[in-house]
Amino acid sequence: MYTDTLPRRGPRAIPYPCSRCVTGLTRDPVVIAHRGASGYRPEHTLAAYRLAIALGADYVEPDLVPTRDGVLVARHEPEIGATTDVARRAEFAHRRTAKLVDGRAVTGWFVEDFTLGELRTLYARERLPWLRPGNRGYDGQFAVPTLDEILVLVRHESRRYGRPVGVYPEVKNPSYFASVGLAMEGPVVAALHRHTALQPGAPVYVQSFEPSCLRRLAGLTSLPLVQLVGAVGAPRDLVVAGDRRGYSDLVTPLGLREISTYAGAIGVHKDLVVPPPTVERVGRPTTVVDRAHSAGLLVHVWTLRDENHFLPPELRMGTKPGQRGRAAAEHRRFLDLGVDGVFTDFPDTAVAARAAHRAVGRRRLTIAGAVRS
Repeated sequence: MYTDTLPRRGPRAIPYPCSRCVTGLTRDPVVIAHRGASGYRPEHTLAAYRLAIALGADYVEPDLVPTRDGVLVARHEPEIGATTDVARRAEFAHRRTAKLVDGRAVTGWFVEDFTLGELRTLYARERLPWLRPGNRGYDGQFAVPTLDEILVLVRHESRRYGRPVGVYPEVKNPSYFASVGLAMEGPVVAALHRHTALQPGAPVYVQSFEPSCLRRLAGLTSLPLVQLVGAVGAPRDLVVAGDRRGYSDLVTPLGLREISTYAGAIGVHKDLVVPPPTVERVGRPTTVVDRAHSAGLLVHVWTLRDENHFLPPELRMGTKPGQRGRAAAEHRRFLDLGVDGVFTDFPDTAVAARAAHRAVGRRRLTIAGAVRS
């Protein structure tokens, strides 16, 4: 505990070692720091990303939203009242409003109502204070970072540690932001190309829940794209278009083959790979990973966290929701099922679990070699 791919088909091949490149017969899954090391620092801050890299993450994941003047910044959603101190700022009290975001009524303060200059006067706060009280000690210390600042940080830390560190941005709520005149696909691609040009072959994935967003991105860049898949519901753009398909349809053989025409990977909710147990049934693994691999897609699973609140009952320790359970066992479970990467709030847990997974694989290879000889 911290205390202080497969190539895309055709001309869109991934120009750097992918997460399914192997040494001998062992895979090398990637560790994706979900919003940074958000188990230890308030999410989507430069401090969270910097710590994630120090803990061994292969990628850091910023969720991207635009300011009123079109600057991409890292926040989990358009509403910023839960993750900044804006609610305590009297000068912005009149900005509180109600909006319909992707069909859901939301009241608060919205990033698109602030210029970057105004946003710079705000400071990040822990989004889950009831679960992560230790992170509250960092409230008010860190600014909201821009995508450009994150990319500069990643490049600097890559050089510092002598290893490539990737970025894995999510284009958040693209239909919603397009409806208010702030389409994000072009600015995201421009920023990534501008920075990756400084470090050829820099590892990058771009993700979204909306297929139409990913198709537009595919027309703008050869960077590998990731179709996010939730456990329930449907992509917002399909709902708006009157398409009756939901996320469950995207992970059928037909749906996965369609995804492979515009993306190189799927990012799936962990419940789609190992459903949670119920009174009636045990949580047995599905065939989603094998089906996706058969369609030529990588599989990255989200989101693994150490606290009891997020763990299956058999891996919890103690009775407090915020107490850390046997999270490494959950990480290893997914690695054993052949996923190509994991999103995690605790990169150190994932790195240790991957090392243990590798060690077991090496022992199996050694034993198998001895038997053959």
